Amino acid sequence: MEERTSAGTGTLTAKTPAAFGGVAAGGLMCLMSMSSIQFGAALSSSAIATYGPVGATWLRLAFAAIFLAIAVRPRMSSYSRAQWTSALVLGTTTALMTMSFFSSIERIPLGLAVAIDFLGPLSVATIGYGLSRRLIWPLIAAFGVLALAHDGEGWVGDPLGVLFAFGAGTGWAIYIVLTKKIGASFKGLEGLSMSLMVAAVVATPFGFAGAVPKLDADGLIEMAGLAVLVPLLPYTLELIALRRMPTASFGILMSLEPAIAALAGFVILAQPMTLLQMAGTALVVAASAGATFSARQ
Repeated sequence: MEERTSAGTGTLTAKTPAAFGGVAAGGLMCLMSMSSIQFGAALSSSAIATYGPVGATWLRLAFAAIFLAIAVRPRMSSYSRAQWTSALVLGTTTALMTMSFFSSIERIPLGLAVAIDFLGPLSVATIGYGLSRRLIWPLIAAFGVLALAHDGEGWVGDPLGVLFAFGAGTGWAIYIVLTKKIGASFKGLEGLSMSLMVAAVVATPFGFAGAVPKLDADGLIEMAGLAVLVPLLPYTLELIALRRMPTASFGILMSLEPAIAALAGFVILAQPMTLLQMAGTALVVAASAGATFSARQ
């Protein structure tokens, strides 16, 4: 509850309804964003098989950048050097993060890939508060990842897929910080629009040659729809949510993402989970939520 003392009167002005409304709306946007990302990623399996993970990434980013640029019409000539720099850095990070993530889910189960992703922002957030008892949270999450990587008969983690997932996790940590910054320095969705255009350009040398020769009318429609699910809709929702709620609250809600990823993998990709893997997912979710909550203390 946010309370302020009015100057000169000593009275208290409560802003609970507006604050709660903002947090509640932000929370709903977070849930929608997570669902869109994970179910969109699961639905991308055929596109990844057809165009490759990098080609599918480029097509998604290109469509998303075009859609948002048409809707937002960013005023490129009016931006300062600092705004251009933040857009370039965020766009490059977005491209590399997305290519790494799609490359990982081509090789390892979706739930495992997302759990490994979480180790990046979780470790950075924890270490940022110094070497203390908060280091228990990355350790718990690491045990969760190990449980997810074993299906009861053997290890399911392809080494290259795991490496890509760690790369995506590093990009995710940077992305969260930069998204908060770019949301404050641009009006509306202009910052997101600029960063997506940069991301599409960065991904072009990697994905263009592998995707375009295989693209037909049906593929264009499919990729346009998938671009809305990931990255256009979730990135837009996250940017707006971060303006409405504290970063800590955002982080706690986003802790549910490994569980949503596991559900999407089961429903869409028929990737069942053993009891050990379910426990591993629970450990990653608990560790992420615990680290975010303890950072508020």
